[in-house]
Amino acid sequence: MGKPTGFLEYERLDRSYAPAADRVQHYKEFVIPLKENEISQQGARCMDCGIPFCHQGCPVNNIIPDWNDLVYQGNWQEALTVLHSTNNFPEFTGRICPAPCEAACTLNIDDNPVTIKTIECAIVDKGWEEGWIQPQIAAHKTGKRVAIVGSGPAGMAAAQQLARAGHEVDLFEKNDRIGGLMRYGIPDFKMEKKIIDRRVAQLQAEGVTFHTDTHIGETTPAKELLDTFDAVVLTGGSEHSRDLEVPGRELDGVHFAMTFLPQQNKRNEGETIDPAISLSARGKHVIVIGGGDTGSDCIGTSFRQDALSVTQLEILPQPPEKENKGLTWPDWPNKMRTSSSQDEGAVRDWSVATRSIDGEDGKVTAINCVRLDWKQDDNGQWKMTEIEGSEFQLKADLVLLAMGFVHPVHAGMLEELGVSLDPRGNVQADTEQYQTSIDKVFSAGDMRRGQSLVVWAIREGRQCARAVDEFLMGCSDLPR
Repeated sequence: MGKPTGFLEYERLDRSYAPAADRVQHYKEFVIPLKENEISQQGARCMDCGIPFCHQGCPVNNIIPDWNDLVYQGNWQEALTVLHSTNNFPEFTGRICPAPCEAACTLNIDDNPVTIKTIECAIVDKGWEEGWIQPQIAAHKTGKRVAIVGSGPAGMAAAQQLARAGHEVDLFEKNDRIGGLMRYGIPDFKMEKKIIDRRVAQLQAEGVTFHTDTHIGETTPAKELLDTFDAVVLTGGSEHSRDLEVPGRELDGVHFAMTFLPQQNKRNEGETIDPAISLSARGKHVIVIGGGDTGSDCIGTSFRQDALSVTQLEILPQPPEKENKGLTWPDWPNKMRTSSSQDEGAVRDWSVATRSIDGEDGKVTAINCVRLDWKQDDNGQWKMTEIEGSEFQLKADLVLLAMGFVHPVHAGMLEELGVSLDPRGNVQADTEQYQTSIDKVFSAGDMRRGQSLVVWAIREGRQCARAVDEFLMGCSDLPR
């Protein structure tokens, strides 16, 4: 390493946020980046640890120590090359990845990991600013045609890799814009959509043809793809939301998070939402059921819509403030985390189950809850029981269900194709060939693995692209 003692000389320093009172007034990104010399110093903190556990923690196996050192040395352009060698879209992961690489960092043993995510984002942002990121157009065309269904990170990564291998790639998206969940699920204050648009422009220049407003299995028969293309890749994501089956679920004002969040993103794009279906938290007491990232996104969006209050309920118990490093490191630990949206004023409550929802004149007015006790049984499995006499009620004008996703939507394309599903309802395919039960049909990302992270989607898109290239050509030079 360029600075073997850097981790002893420099303290961990990370990006900061604009004050909550200021950032809730708009939907733009509010992260305050570090200065270039500060980024270089943070790169110097990467120690010569012998075994870079960060490689294990990172799903795309980023070559983290190498580009940390290159940033410390001031060789930003080469750092960008190394970064792009494993990750097609580091500006996505540098903004919305939870950074399991930092949890696996050797320096995290004493709670001071290298600011890997911040350095990653700084490298690629500088690459765009300096004009270093240009289309990489294949020198030779193979004459093979590939259809990709779903334009999220898995679909985009697969499309870029296959286009660079010389194949003709058509990417189909049911919505009016490219990006999948990143476009319509991730709020703009976490990632502005111009970040996606410039990558779309790059992919178009590299030969990818985008087809929006094309719902395969609905507006366009899936059979057309099988008849027209040499290979078909399914990267449609996991969009079947987990529902809350309690009395009162049918009341007006109880909605899935993925009904609520896309509307605000569309407004930010200048679209007008039909008043008959328009949702807003303005002047309302909002209850968010579900303690994950989607629930957090509902919180931040609700505050920006001028909600009176926001309460987030989680069925699981409150995690510990600090993990036991001896038991968890270098794996991702279960510990208390507070997102920027939660820090904007949300009330959080744990070990809470919703029994029923009350309403008047067909509209939600309150939810009825009970507290839970979690204990391990003789087999070590955690079981919950309701605590007698712990019932309570919360006022509610808007209830948002953010309890995750169970599997991809089966109706339409998947049912028409007749692909085999795994026991969880995902498309069945392994992580070597990524091939489904149907010849020349492949699947990757959340549609194959279930609800997961953007970084896992990029990994699977890249690996699936190599498998498709091998299927079409007999061999492949694409990395896994």
